[in-house]
Amino acid sequence: MTNNIPHPKKERTFTAVKPDGIQRSLVGEIIGRFERVGLKLVAIKMLVPNEAHIEKHYTLDPEWRRITGEKTIEGYRSKGMEPPIDDPYKITEIILENLKKYMTSGPVVAMIWEGAHAVKIVRKLVGGTEPLTSDVGTIRGDYVLDSYSMSDKDNRSVRNLIHASGSVDEANKEIAHWFNSNELTNYRLVQEEIIYDVNLDGILE
Repeated sequence: MTNNIPHPKKERTFTAVKPDGIQRSLVGEIIGRFERVGLKLVAIKMLVPNEAHIEKHYTLDPEWRRITGEKTIEGYRSKGMEPPIDDPYKITEIILENLKKYMTSGPVVAMIWEGAHAVKIVRKLVGGTEPLTSDVGTIRGDYVLDSYSMSDKDNRSVRNLIHASGSVDEANKEIAHWFNSNELTNYRLVQEEIIYDVNLDGILE
């Protein structure tokens, strides 16, 4: 490994416990899942975001509107259903409005986690976007009974407790959107000596 490539243990990801996660008192359980796997919490805060902040969050990727709309249409058709609208941008308009209502309905807990393969590890622990089809053992699979069919019927966003960055690039953009650099804390965690030490030196006296 060349010296100019950061060590994987320095990878960071963004997560946000959504209003339903807070109302169901699951913040501690969610944090515990990330801590037990060995990730390090480097920033945390509670806030009630406004609609402009949430819209910016979901549109940090300029392709998000198109990609989200296309995935939604494909999802309907894969289930043998006809999408309500064929235009991906118009579908995304509805999705975004529902997300803004959902994410501004109460406080959220925004966090930054650091550790090896942080983005993929957190996504694995969180589970799929739809709780109904998330695997048992994941946060969404274990604690939520919501589904796309139910949220569609109620004309709202699916309630799935938590947001987690989908890629390192997305994480970097979301971290910068939610946190100032002076809100992050660089510190040593004792357990890192076991997780990352090459030779496990110093265990025996």
